[in-house]
Amino acid sequence: MTHPFLLRAAALALGATLLAGGPVARAQQPAPRVATQSADYIVAVVNNELVTQVEVEQRLARIRADAQRSGARLPPDDELRRQVLNALIEERVIVTYARDSGMRVDEPELDRAVANVAAMNKLTVERLQQRLRAEGVDYARFRANLRDQILAERVREREVVSRIRVTDAEVDATLAQRQAKLGASTELNIAQILVSVPESASADVVAERRARAQAVIQRLRAGEPFDRVAREVSEDANREKGGEIGPKPEERLPDLFVEAVKPLAVGGFSAEPLRSGAGWHVLKLLSRSETSMATVTQTRARHILLRPSATVSAEAAGRRLVELREQVVSGQRRFEDLARQFSEDGSAAAGGDLGWASPGNFVPEFEEAMARLPLGGVSAPIVSRFGVHLIQVVERRQVPIDPKELREQVRNTLREQKFDPAYADWVAELRARAYIEMREPPQAL
Repeated sequence: MTHPFLLRAAALALGATLLAGGPVARAQQPAPRVATQSADYIVAVVNNELVTQVEVEQRLARIRADAQRSGARLPPDDELRRQVLNALIEERVIVTYARDSGMRVDEPELDRAVANVAAMNKLTVERLQQRLRAEGVDYARFRANLRDQILAERVREREVVSRIRVTDAEVDATLAQRQAKLGASTELNIAQILVSVPESASADVVAERRARAQAVIQRLRAGEPFDRVAREVSEDANREKGGEIGPKPEERLPDLFVEAVKPLAVGGFSAEPLRSGAGWHVLKLLSRSETSMATVTQTRARHILLRPSATVSAEAAGRRLVELREQVVSGQRRFEDLARQFSEDGSAAAGGDLGWASPGNFVPEFEEAMARLPLGGVSAPIVSRFGVHLIQVVERRQVPIDPKELREQVRNTLREQKFDPAYADWVAELRARAYIEMREPPQAL
């Protein structure tokens, strides 16, 4: 089984190998077909591309560093090395196929990708070119590698989606299951004040944090507005919105929250702090309403998309989006202006505006993050198979849903559930058709 660090590596960062000596990654360049020294050698030939030992070691170093930062556990060294080599081979297979696909990337889009690489390394484009020259990286080759990344993503999406089939019988069965489960479901709008508790906190710390939450309840009983106390005390992402989570069906809220607000009247708040893995919660029920499958909550959102590449890791893209988020939250820049300047998505010209969307229109990780945001809220960086996103919710509305639209919504959800298996099958077929030659390490002199 492939380790999570390597799963679908090609879908996010084809050939992403950072230089040990600096933040700018070395662009992949075909190694000369001459005898190699023992310091570096060819470990695999994939179609007309080479995978070298230095690349394997660089990728291993990067994965180990990521694991150390996140506390993740890695497989044994031999297994990790095997998975890294397989991931590099897979990337070469996809890139070579993408080049032959007939798809094209226009120059303005490529210019924007280069500008994003420079910005993520805190450089101008001119300074980036100087840095590349100093590191012996040909700028034309650098741009060609970025073009490969964009092509690979597009061809992957086209080829994999075209393989997925969702039958009417599957849609009917899913609709029946939803109807049986939901019928008329309850939608709750809850606000919370969170007093966080660190992991592995001592009993004294847990008790001290509970006392803080109890003090919050005393302030509320004394008549202080919940939203004002939330802005002062709460440690969750919704504090600036007075702790409001936003209207959500019961099934999309933590069971702990749903059970806690059941006895509350609208406007009421919890009498005692509620303990979860995150800490102590004080909840207020803002609204309770019945919904059915005949209506749907649509969301209008904007996003900024950065695509990881051979020169920009997903982590680096995330750091850049954190910087952009801070500019929006602090009021320095407007989200839509940053989207026009930096987003690598077709919506960039419209300020990242994605229009009105019903549930099921976006990939699950994007949709889940968007659903958690209050109006005007800006997400943390979100990773999907398209890259790394920053999301802002502009508007929401409750609209009647046409039966045809409902079926299409379900079809989209089922199609997304089948994407990973279809992707794996596609890559397996590409590898079966590719020329792959494994090389032995050179004998020591």
